Amino acid sequence: MTRVLTKSRYKLAVECSAKLFYTGKKDIYYDSKLDNEFLMALAEGGFQVGELAKLYYPGGVNIESLDYETALQQTAALLKEENVIIYEGAFRYEDLFIRADIIVKEGNKIKLLEVKAKSIDGEETFTTKNGIKSKWRPYLDDVAFQKHVIIKSYPQFEIEAYLFLSDKSKTASVDGLNQLFFVYEDQGRYQVKRSEKGDYNNLGTPLLTAFCVDKEVELIWNEPTALGSFEDQVKFFSAKYAVDHFIDATLGGQCTKCEFKLPADQKPEGKKSGFHECWKKAGVTDEILSQPLVLELWDFRKKPEYVKAARYLLKDLERADLEPKTKGKKDSVPYLSRIDRQELQIQKCRDNDPNHFLDIEGLAAEMKQWKFPLHFIDFETTAVAIPFNAGKRPYEQTAFQFSHHTVDENGGVVHAHEWINTQRGVFPNFEFVRALKESLSGDDGTIFRYAVHENTILNVIYRQLQDSAETDKHELCEWIKTITHSSSSSSDQWRGERDMVDLREMVLRYYYHPLTKGSNSIKFVLPAILSCSDYLQEKYSSPVYGNEIPSKNFKAETWIKRDETGHIINPYKLLPCIHNGIDNESLDEVLTDEESGIADGGAAMIAYARMQFSDMNETERERIMSALLRYCELDTLAMVMIYEAWREWCK
Repeated sequence: MTRVLTKSRYKLAVECSAKLFYTGKKDIYYDSKLDNEFLMALAEGGFQVGELAKLYYPGGVNIESLDYETALQQTAALLKEENVIIYEGAFRYEDLFIRADIIVKEGNKIKLLEVKAKSIDGEETFTTKNGIKSKWRPYLDDVAFQKHVIIKSYPQFEIEAYLFLSDKSKTASVDGLNQLFFVYEDQGRYQVKRSEKGDYNNLGTPLLTAFCVDKEVELIWNEPTALGSFEDQVKFFSAKYAVDHFIDATLGGQCTKCEFKLPADQKPEGKKSGFHECWKKAGVTDEILSQPLVLELWDFRKKPEYVKAARYLLKDLERADLEPKTKGKKDSVPYLSRIDRQELQIQKCRDNDPNHFLDIEGLAAEMKQWKFPLHFIDFETTAVAIPFNAGKRPYEQTAFQFSHHTVDENGGVVHAHEWINTQRGVFPNFEFVRALKESLSGDDGTIFRYAVHENTILNVIYRQLQDSAETDKHELCEWIKTITHSSSSSSDQWRGERDMVDLREMVLRYYYHPLTKGSNSIKFVLPAILSCSDYLQEKYSSPVYGNEIPSKNFKAETWIKRDETGHIINPYKLLPCIHNGIDNESLDEVLTDEESGIADGGAAMIAYARMQFSDMNETERERIMSALLRYCELDTLAMVMIYEAWREWCK
């Protein structure tokens, strides 16, 4: 069979035409997103959404064959019936091929339902006066391509297209919906097993809503593209893919997160870097590519503009090239402003300066306000498409784990507390906050988080408690208010007297190291600080952690270890893999949102999802729980290490 353009390949080509050449060549090109589709679906409950959607349209026939021709023949035979429901129906036109999630045929009409774990508020629209909203564009491109293929292959039918989405305006009316489905692996292919209770009569209030998107599809079909009409674009991509021909792509800001970019510190044997091939085909030399690019500049919104103008090198930017975050507002604060920090990154690059920047005076002034004992906390959370319990909405936050380190006035470090829930189908938030309250209520020492995530989650639990029947909800809500500040959208405004200090904000204000390459993730900041802190290197180069320093999950651990070149290994790379040999860093990158800190918890979120949704033996469950406890403990230890380095430098 000739190479066919599927919906996933079409979406990739729309995103960047060059990627169509690199995709599917895992033995040739590095691809950071290999397995990402599965991992995202697992983390968000996408497998469950797909099966739940089928239960809303019961009695269908599932096309299970992986062979294209067999699947096409089975689908064609079913479409001859007057009325039929088909799951994973196969359609082909020329060199275009799709599998549709759900097909509902009634007489001469076909409903095409594309099921997505993506959430929507029931009142939300997909368009603005300027066209389709960017966040919905990939999903609507998908549906537009599918409808095009079905119409071309079966022109005698009238086709209606729908997105079938998790509706956040709906509330689950029954417990255990999530537990109706479990994911398992069968000969390398992931399948979903439905429990005996998994039938339409046990679903309660529908949580998925089908939104007709025919108008949005028409908009896409009628939009001009760089290749002509929509159909011209499809034909062009199909023709190029059929003969495995590279398509030149326009370089731009989208290159920043190219999954085919081989990291400088990784040399997978035999793998090529599609990113570098693209840039070299566009005339960019190896000399330029060996230097830091403008793509690395932190929080810089003008990357596409400068790449388009062939101003590729970070060192060539000036302060005048930067811009205030808000036009008309002076970006001036008594610490590193956004532009100051960008300029510092550029200057370090220009001067080839490997040394860190530390505003000792500013940081020391902050540290004088902190009260001992210091508390460092980290949460692991998830938000799944199908709620675990009645009364909850799709993608409602679930807090399943925390770690807590303390540091006393004499510098004594202790891994003081931890909490984790691994039970299937249990809504843990209220027990979570009770345990957290007990852990932090022994004194009034300063509490630290890294990024906004912990504050956001406690705001969510505050609202959940208010709507609950918990007998101690008033007490818990009042305690939450003491260590947090309210979200800007909350009608109930507060700032607690013990409001948590954001250690990431301290990094942004007072610290920068070139090794972070502009990232402020704790997984980049920690190894950078370790590389230049004599104190940390001396303290943690011997097995004191879990020995002299109490730990709940490590015994006599040495955190300062070096590779064959003498460089300190990132402690996060010393942790065991949580999922099937995929390193934790790759799992974290599946869910990328550094501003909220969610990216740093991707591996944990996926691990928790596996324990909730996968069939596994007790040995595997214990292994994952152990890995989760170590993972979260290192997050709070990393915060302690950052503090310890700063303390010594500020003396």
